[in-house]
Amino acid sequence: MPHLAFDIAFCQQLEKLEKHIRNGVFDAWEKFERLTLDQLFKDPGLKLESLRGANDRQIRTIRITQGVRGVVLAPETGDTFVLLRVGPHDEATEWAKKQKATINAVTGTVELREITTLEELTPTYQRIAPAEEQRLFAKISDGDMAALGIDAITLAQARALTSLEQLDVFSRFFPPDQYKVLEHLALGASVEQAWQEVVVPALADASSQEPVDTTDYATAIARSGTRIAVVADADELRDILDKPFAAWRIFLHPAQHKVAYRPSYSGPAQVTGGPGTGKSVVALHRVQHLLRHLRDGDRILLTTFTNALVDSLTEGLCLLVDDRDLRDRVDVMTVDAFAGRVVSTARRPLTGYEETARWEQAAEATGFTGTPQFLAQEYKHVVLAQDIRGQEAYERCERRGRGSALPASARPPVWRTMEEFTRRLAGDGLRTYLGTCAEAADLLTEQGPRYRHVVVDEAQDLHPAQWRMLRAAAPRRPDDLFIAGDPHQRIYDNRVSLKSLGINVAGRSTKLRKNYRSTQEILSWATGLLLGRPYAELADSGRHDTLIGYSSALHGSGPSVHEAGTEETELDALVEQVRAWLDGGATHGEIGICARFNRACEKAKDRLVAAGITASRVRAGAARTNDAVNVGTMHTFKGLEYRYTAVIGVNDRALPNPSAITPEDVDRLQHEADLAAERCLLFVACTRARDGLYVSWSGSPSPFLVEAGCGGEQPSSFARRP
Repeated sequence: MPHLAFDIAFCQQLEKLEKHIRNGVFDAWEKFERLTLDQLFKDPGLKLESLRGANDRQIRTIRITQGVRGVVLAPETGDTFVLLRVGPHDEATEWAKKQKATINAVTGTVELREITTLEELTPTYQRIAPAEEQRLFAKISDGDMAALGIDAITLAQARALTSLEQLDVFSRFFPPDQYKVLEHLALGASVEQAWQEVVVPALADASSQEPVDTTDYATAIARSGTRIAVVADADELRDILDKPFAAWRIFLHPAQHKVAYRPSYSGPAQVTGGPGTGKSVVALHRVQHLLRHLRDGDRILLTTFTNALVDSLTEGLCLLVDDRDLRDRVDVMTVDAFAGRVVSTARRPLTGYEETARWEQAAEATGFTGTPQFLAQEYKHVVLAQDIRGQEAYERCERRGRGSALPASARPPVWRTMEEFTRRLAGDGLRTYLGTCAEAADLLTEQGPRYRHVVVDEAQDLHPAQWRMLRAAAPRRPDDLFIAGDPHQRIYDNRVSLKSLGINVAGRSTKLRKNYRSTQEILSWATGLLLGRPYAELADSGRHDTLIGYSSALHGSGPSVHEAGTEETELDALVEQVRAWLDGGATHGEIGICARFNRACEKAKDRLVAAGITASRVRAGAARTNDAVNVGTMHTFKGLEYRYTAVIGVNDRALPNPSAITPEDVDRLQHEADLAAERCLLFVACTRARDGLYVSWSGSPSPFLVEAGCGGEQPSSFARRP
């Protein structure tokens, strides 16, 4: 009985496909389910055609809708076909002719490469290559390459390369798993490390001693479960086509699958990676794995930083875990909401503006002459961060991370003011979010853990007081904490070393480097905002994370950058850009527009509405609108993604935001941390885009853009700018 399976590359296209094309895919799948092989090849509607001039006669096309073709792997053995890609007739046909399918002799899985382009590129690189000993893989023997699954075709091409930059040129054309092996070796990994980190996760059966038959496609397709999915149920396929996230129920890259479905971790575990690497997906799959092994009475806390992310995780969990009874054993909430539940208090949390006023009142009461900003930062980064409980301890402590001198003799009035601040809050029925987390940590330590497992998403933005609470929420046992985060997306100034808080992930930490959201062109542009700057790892503040090796297999056009003379002309240009995206086939809900400030968002929304384009604000805690262009602040857009994203108002008055930057002469370290948080905020905003990124400003561009070579002349120092 024939079947039509689906390659992960097709599923990555899903959100870009119009509804009638998705329906055409469903109709094609149904034909494979009910027709014989002979009938399939004769069906006039399907038009299962071989291609003249194709590099591989197993690569064919089928009709999806009028003018749209699907490219399929039609192997000569077995009766399972694989849908690889969908596109306009001529584009799909040309792409299909360039492809070649093979079976990896080590992993036994199906691989695809763009052989035409590889054969065109290789002779040029071979001609300009230096002596053998100066080439990129000179120290790796042919035998070791073969043992890692590098076949003769790829080996001949790889042997000509001399740098990571050259390898990157080939990245989109090599078979993905073979490229990943080469990338690991090029970055300095040993043959054994490449085997353990790339090959072993891709092995369908690591214990099998049977040699791989590189002509048996039926077996190879069955072994390629992390890349190819056979969907046997019409309802399941409809779910995938209607809700593209559902594809992740069946697809995980081997590196992701290895992390999510490891049988057990001996203690806290961590997965890090840049935007779009699937950290949240891995966290959800880890929840699914843990649910399968829960004992009676055990529960899981799935927590993150914002309400918008809670909504996203809840939706993903519903798609991933069908069993409602199992799903009900997971509590999904923000860290602050969990703290409020533990403390069970009726005291109202302070807003940012209220907190500043409260510090002023406390300082006036004690006669302290310092600024409210200093007091708030001292309370947050020293007292709450180090869990200091008394004046004596405060006078003795090392004020780690603070760049302003404060001798022990000058600390008593600071302490008295902080005591006055907290006393007044309690008396007025008020609280701070972090203070509530500190109280919750104490209660959990006293009363005992409430969950068997805690899974944390977007971990980089959590404060030490929040981490102490989460540490106390689960017993210190295997699989207690699972942490997903990215230091490069730290947009709130929370510096923390997990190790110092008793959360040691040594030997249980994995980094994901493959982006599944943005095109390589958008990714390269956005990472240029951060490259060369140190960002402390989550696990140990003495080490730094890096974006080296962070890449995407998706390709498209690069970002568009627009410089306007005035704010009005910038908004006019934004309207033109949004219209172009809509005219190009995008729906309103696939477009997101973000800015640093609320007032810029309101102006953008009003201008779009005045131009006849439906637009609405996206706010924290509110659901996204699919029938209107989404407009929101950069902070609100954290965790969201759009097919097209416009980042507007990126000028030197907004990024960095002067009010968010501590003056360098007040506290040098805080000044640097504030700048890093603002830079990360722009990086996060730009990486919300999947297919198209538009960045604009009026007046002078942000120094972050200038330093990255994206606009204007580089200033000598931001600190000197007015």
